[in-house]
Amino acid sequence: MTHPVSRTILLLDIERFSDRDDVEQAYLRRMLYDITDRALESAGIDETLRLRADRGDSVMELIDAGAPVTQLLRALLTEVPVQLRAVNRMASSSAQIRLRGVVAAGWVGIDERGGWVGSDLNHACRLLDAQLLRAALRERSDDFALCVSDALYGGVVRHDHPGVAAAEFHAMTVDSKNGPLRAWLHGPLPACAAGGDRGGRGAAESRGDRGPEDHGDTGAGEASGGSGDRPTPRVPEQGRPASDRGAPAPGTVFGGALTIGGGTVSGDQNNITGNRISGDVNIGSGGTRRRGETA
Repeated sequence: MTHPVSRTILLLDIERFSDRDDVEQAYLRRMLYDITDRALESAGIDETLRLRADRGDSVMELIDAGAPVTQLLRALLTEVPVQLRAVNRMASSSAQIRLRGVVAAGWVGIDERGGWVGSDLNHACRLLDAQLLRAALRERSDDFALCVSDALYGGVVRHDHPGVAAAEFHAMTVDSKNGPLRAWLHGPLPACAAGGDRGGRGAAESRGDRGPEDHGDTGAGEASGGSGDRPTPRVPEQGRPASDRGAPAPGTVFGGALTIGGGTVSGDQNNITGNRISGDVNIGSGGTRRRGETA
């Protein structure tokens, strides 16, 4: 493998590529590469300054670190949307092309088979596949959604270069196999990012904090000390006639003797259910009373 070198990483991916038939996919691939070449040429990045990897429905470009990133970003934000509008204006509904894009920077090595390796490249691919970026493209009337890595934002975008307005980028955090990744989306965040995001979910849900749940009268939820696979027993409400309260709460079975105010309740099946005491009852020294007997 070669020694890792610093590169600007550009990824562009076709939306809903697998939904098309073979003829349409071949056409979309031609449009993808034509749009990519035109954008890079307009940024002053010719073929001698980049390496390309074909990913079928997407293209990956490793761009020489000496090429100006600001020019690349300006071309992506202006030239790519113009080209997409021109292509789609003349294309049938089944051949419309819409793109997700990622620009990142990092260290990349090339192995003996010509493959690209590096954690920075892996992170860029995770951003390209993020649900937030997919959702942003779905919600837009135009045909392009672009995000940049956190490192690229900090090193270039936040400095507000001409044609690359920092205020137009919005922070987002996505979940990935490599852990949470912070990035910056150009344009408004999608609706699913309200309150923060973890891979397209709200911040509270992503932390596991779902807040209080009101189950109403369904009895849903976990009973105290239970397994959660059965409803919590109903408890009679206070201040209402017993006939309106539904079934009483299940009673408790006591084995052995029970002391009540100095007396002892004992016997065979000392079963206390609701307001009834059944079985042989001994209370203090007053003797034994059986069911139905009075003092």
